[in-house]
Amino acid sequence: MKLIKKRVVLHFPGFEPLDGLAHRARYERSARQSAAVWGYSVETGAPDPASDPFSFEVTTGSAGAGETAPAAETSSAAWRTRSRIHMVDHDVLVRRLRGRNTLSRIIAGFRSCAEIMLEGGMRGYFKHAWRFGLFFLFPFLLTTLAIVLTAEIAILPYSLGFFALHLLWSGPLALCFFIATFLPFSERFHTLHLFADWEMAVALGRMDREDFNEWLEERATAVRKALTEEADEYVISSHSMGSSVAAHVIGILLEREPEVFRGKHVVFATLGSAILQCALLSSASLLRARVGLIARCPEIFWLDVQCLTDSINFYKVPVVAVSGHADAPPAKILLIRVKQMLTSEHYRKIRQDQLRVHRQYVLGPDLKAPFDFTLMTSGPMPASVFAFPEQSRLPA
Repeated sequence: MKLIKKRVVLHFPGFEPLDGLAHRARYERSARQSAAVWGYSVETGAPDPASDPFSFEVTTGSAGAGETAPAAETSSAAWRTRSRIHMVDHDVLVRRLRGRNTLSRIIAGFRSCAEIMLEGGMRGYFKHAWRFGLFFLFPFLLTTLAIVLTAEIAILPYSLGFFALHLLWSGPLALCFFIATFLPFSERFHTLHLFADWEMAVALGRMDREDFNEWLEERATAVRKALTEEADEYVISSHSMGSSVAAHVIGILLEREPEVFRGKHVVFATLGSAILQCALLSSASLLRARVGLIARCPEIFWLDVQCLTDSINFYKVPVVAVSGHADAPPAKILLIRVKQMLTSEHYRKIRQDQLRVHRQYVLGPDLKAPFDFTLMTSGPMPASVFAFPEQSRLPA
């Protein structure tokens, strides 16, 4: 198997309030963890101030291989790989959705919930991945309960037969309960953050927001420029909501230039993908069409990484077929377990936090496991080897 010496990576992160610099810092930490576990060297370079998308270089090599080690050219036992990582983050959209006042965010969240229900999204979630359906409902049910309790406190004097004048103290008390008790408590479950996430899901499904659509077109132009760099392999990786963003951006490129990937070896790796979070909306015809374009592109190998213990993904669901392209080549599904990547103690600490479990796809491991994000995006083996658990992750 030919080792990768030069790689270009386009990574689309999930829905998190992190810019490119913060994602780079996370990548560097995760890379150090991976290198310690697998026994290789890693160096994360400084960000390129002139790049768009935000980018930096990562150099990995066999343990002890320095800059002067020439053996990597002739022996798989000594290797060196350089990867240019482009972070195609959507932090500008996240900040826009999260930057409004609390009342506006709650109203927008419930509006998104209603739109998803009316467009058949919730029905699709429970049909294909019932745990994802519960993930959808949870923040809205929790907030509805809090609103009901707030209203009960406000009208308590009336319910007890007191004079209406008593509403002068019960109303402020109810407001204090919602602001000072519920909102801080709800942050433990990232409730308002999830409201914004569902608002973005509707926007990427309907494609009816001009600001989102213009941003996607701009990112497609920037990604096209990044693809002009020569490399042995091109990895387009995406996590969670970033998979829907990636599907739109890569779909735009294929619409503009059907032969854009000719002569390139491309791996499209969707990690804990949320494409169906958006694509199951009845109005998401454009997203579903772009999924079909990607699946039918002969230069693209689609690897869909799914996890049983992650409730925020569509476990064992064939995303291409469910998106309406049963006749297209399916994505190769890799099933992983978070508990195989972490020590027992570490896994016990995070397993109750579903968003933390969901982030593990792009975080560093404690143990050698069938999947490792750093090795897939910066290691010496072609990223496609991760589709086959029996394959080695490092040269013998």
